[in-house]
Formats: sequence, C-alpha cells, structure tokens
Amino acid sequence: MKYLKQFFIITAVAFLGEVLHGVLPFSIPASVYGLVLMLAGLKSGMIPHAAVKDAAAFLIEVMPVMFIPAGVGVITSWPELKPALIPVSITIAATTILVMAAAGTVKFCPGHFVNAHV
Repeated sequence: MKYLKQFFIITAVAFLGEVLHGVLPFSIPASVYGLVLMLAGLKSGMIPHAAVKDAAAFLIEVMPVMFIPAGVGVITSWPELKPALIPVSITIAATTILVMAAAGTVKFCPGHFVNAHV
C-alpha cells in the first residue's frame, strides 16, 4: 500500500505538469513542469521526502530497462543516422562528459548546491 500511495503522488505531480503544459502558452515539455513542481513540493515541504522516497528509488533502479525502446528506435533508424554519425558521436561524447562532470561536482561538493540535512 505504501508504494501505491507513493506512485500516486508521483503520478499526480506528473499529471499536474501535463495540465500546466496544456494551459500555459509556453513550449516547455510537460515533464519539465512536473519535475519543477516535484522539486518545489519537496523543497517547500508540501511533499515530504519520505512520501515518495521508496517509489523514487524503485524507479531509479528500473530506469535502464526504460531505455531499451529508445535503443531499439536508434537501431531501426540507423539509415537516417548514418550520414550524421560524426556530429552525433561528438555530441554524445561531449554531453556525456558534461553530465559526468556535473554529477561528480554535485556528488563530491554537496554543500555548495543543496542543504546537507536533506
């Protein structure tokens, strides 16, 4: 029952992001609205960390499985990607290094970015 409640909270916030995407005239994806709402809820205390912690941990654990359809899509669209192989490879390498650097900085210098008591 605990997981069901936590998944409901996460889904409700995602739904609110979808509503905002439909109502607001900006070209921001609904998932970004949902993430911002979740962050605001967690930081303000409206959504307690414990209210979504276990379901969020589960979703992070199964995240690699969710990338399988995207990988299959890349394989099936290989003829279109082949001419742009060099620019796409450079972009992937650069963004991977950037994300690794950002994640490492946040992980090893947490006091500069978030409160340590969370």
